[in-house]
Amino acid sequence: MSAQKARWVFSFSFLLFWASSIPAWGRAKLLRELSPQEYFRSLEAGRASLAYFSHNVSPGAQPFLEQIENSAEALQDYGISVAKVHCAKEEVSRYCGKENALRKAYLFRGSVLIREFPTDALFDVNSIVANVLFALLFNEVKYVETLADLQNIENALKGRSNMVFAYVPATGTAEHRAVMEAAFVYGTVHQFVLTTEATLLKDTGSDEPDVSSARLLFCHCQQATDLAQPCKRTAMGQALTLLNIHKHLKLMGAPLVTEVAEDPEKVSTVHLQLGLPLVFILSQKETYEADRRTAEFVAWQLLGKAGVALLSRDLIDLNVLLRSNVALKMPDEGVPIKYLVLEDTDEIITLVEDKGKVEQIQEDEEEYEEEEDEKENNNQDIQDDQVVEAVSRDKKRELPLEQILALTEDTFHSALLEPARTVVLFYASWEAVSLAVLRSYIEVADHLKGTQGVLLARVNCWDWPGLCTKENITQVPALKIYEKGERSVMYDGMWGAEELTSFIMLSRVSCPLKLATIDEAEGYLRGEFPSELSSFHHASLLGVFSTATSEAREAFEEAGNILSGHVTMGMYFEDDALALSRRYAVSPPALLLARSRGQSVEAISLSTQSVQDMVQMIRYELLDIFPEITVQNLPHYLQLRKPFLIFFSDGDIGQMESKEMLKLAKSRAQQVFVACWLNLKKTPVGRGVLKAYFAVVPSLPLLVWVNLHAGGQVFKFPSEQSLTEMNILSWLERLKAGLEIPSSTLSEEDWKPPLPAYDFLQMMDMAAPEVSPHTSHHHRDMPAQQPPESPGGDTAIQEEPSQETKAEKVGSPGRDLRGTAPRLAAREKQGKRHSEL
Repeated sequence: MSAQKARWVFSFSFLLFWASSIPAWGRAKLLRELSPQEYFRSLEAGRASLAYFSHNVSPGAQPFLEQIENSAEALQDYGISVAKVHCAKEEVSRYCGKENALRKAYLFRGSVLIREFPTDALFDVNSIVANVLFALLFNEVKYVETLADLQNIENALKGRSNMVFAYVPATGTAEHRAVMEAAFVYGTVHQFVLTTEATLLKDTGSDEPDVSSARLLFCHCQQATDLAQPCKRTAMGQALTLLNIHKHLKLMGAPLVTEVAEDPEKVSTVHLQLGLPLVFILSQKETYEADRRTAEFVAWQLLGKAGVALLSRDLIDLNVLLRSNVALKMPDEGVPIKYLVLEDTDEIITLVEDKGKVEQIQEDEEEYEEEEDEKENNNQDIQDDQVVEAVSRDKKRELPLEQILALTEDTFHSALLEPARTVVLFYASWEAVSLAVLRSYIEVADHLKGTQGVLLARVNCWDWPGLCTKENITQVPALKIYEKGERSVMYDGMWGAEELTSFIMLSRVSCPLKLATIDEAEGYLRGEFPSELSSFHHASLLGVFSTATSEAREAFEEAGNILSGHVTMGMYFEDDALALSRRYAVSPPALLLARSRGQSVEAISLSTQSVQDMVQMIRYELLDIFPEITVQNLPHYLQLRKPFLIFFSDGDIGQMESKEMLKLAKSRAQQVFVACWLNLKKTPVGRGVLKAYFAVVPSLPLLVWVNLHAGGQVFKFPSEQSLTEMNILSWLERLKAGLEIPSSTLSEEDWKPPLPAYDFLQMMDMAAPEVSPHTSHHHRDMPAQQPPESPGGDTAIQEEPSQETKAEKVGSPGRDLRGTAPRLAAREKQGKRHSEL
């Protein structure tokens, strides 16, 4: 997808998110004011509530009440309500009676009192949110005071889970709040441990710690299978904020070393996406084992600072000096990869650390823009309104996954042998987009319940990273269809339940489907054959070939393999193929296209025998002549890179307007623009699009010309003219001659998703892969993560299990950089273990 196309698609979805996020007028106050009886009646089982009881508010209590009210919105994000309870003078209950009771706030879960807070402990929003979450997250966050307590928790976690250890100088601070909010999200994945004891910092290995600054350590206990083996610890070097904690945990879950077998310019990892450099250790077959140990050693030294990849010279053709043994890729776009000749691993570590210092000024300049982007997007890991909904709705409750088989490393391969077709969703249980897609997948399971020969399964890549690595899953969510004993197909479309269901069902039918008789061919065009697709509304494409057109038939079959799951294609090449084609006034090789169950059949002569040209032609012919633009189909029309002639309507298009626009669309055999319409009631984001064009929503209906790919000029059809084919053509001629003044010009600002790793807007519009005689579309796998510009082969990137499950090589890991450097053992040095921070 081009940058300009990606910009328009993202702006389209961003406006949808913006339009759906406008708060309603007259929104009720978040701080409820109730009587004791009203308050206790309002308590719901399992729901937390913070309440302050008072008779008359004294001047001294007023600042506290202001902070309580200010914190109500933040607490509501975690499902916690806030109330001010007015006590009557004669009230003598536990909460309204004594004077000291009125200087406390009370936290309830349902009707059960969880904690009492002195009001002087809740002095601002940070302290209120931190202390309330701390009380509720009793199991997710353990508080320790001694080293023995910490070691007991570590020993209990070894071989099972990892630990996040945080030190804060005092509770109720902004850092304390950040840790609690992170625990709310990741508490079911990692064990969080908190302390305010500065002596524990020294006991955990920190040299001369600054006790006035908060610290966070990630403890790799899952890989420590022996009680005598200590948990490796990786300190977070940034300030203790929620965003930094999220980034740090994401880095800790990334593969320790990534093995790469493609152009380094196309490689993307989580480190690059989070603004960290990626170090390539150049390797060759003869020195692979030594280079692998070197890469693992460097990776432990740079953990949290940079990523490390092992790049094989034997698998790709690098146009660099043979003496180069290290490459450095910076996260900044447009910065070329630097290929270097280094002596040992210390030089790599120095290079990364010094480079970070040099770029500190640039990072400070970008910090303000990033903060503004964070405010605009609410949070960087929020993608769109559906993801926000899924995270808030499903984070703390079990989804109904009974109909979807959970697979593990032990059961994966045996499960593929049973049904004819196995659909597998690869996801991460904590990741925002995965939660949204999982919801769609459940709907698919409900719809396909009882369908013979189809098994729906799932693999949680957070639990089974090794399995996902073997299946070449380089980003989640991802969906693959495995056919028994044959190929696997990677899904690259929209993540809605309807689109997923259609893909699964269409994949069940051979593409192209070989038809044996003319009656079968006619039934296929009417949508009656095959019977399993009779309930699906889709266009039917039939290729007709004679015995003399075998080359075109082979190209058509290969095109069917590429388009399997996305279209239905039939093929007829019997002896009487000529008789069938004559019914539609065309000669073989030809295509017959039925859009509405055979009510009208278009006959198209086949002049090309190139597979790629045939794929492009089929995709183009399947597009509607005068389509209604929606969020789902927009990428298909953007692919054409043509100007848009859009008719905006507040409801269904009128009969007269539809007739004139359809005549216009059909009259130009070689169209230079896309004639389409947009229903603002069905696709309300269109109002946001019109505001982007004209600052305000103009009166409707309205015809607009916009060239998104050249200049971004927007023209409005004169409202005083009637909408006829002749008037529109005359107006377009005036545009072409430069006689019309544009209403506006779109900005060339580059629209990008907040986190490129979740760039599923571009995944909607993946380019078709190159086709070779030995590689078909169905053997390709997921593209590189940032952004997915071009699909690669299944063997493009192979990632090892994450550092949480991959133990560090100990002993002499090969401190010298051997690889392709001429000195294979220049200076043998004793390897250093990853320091216990």
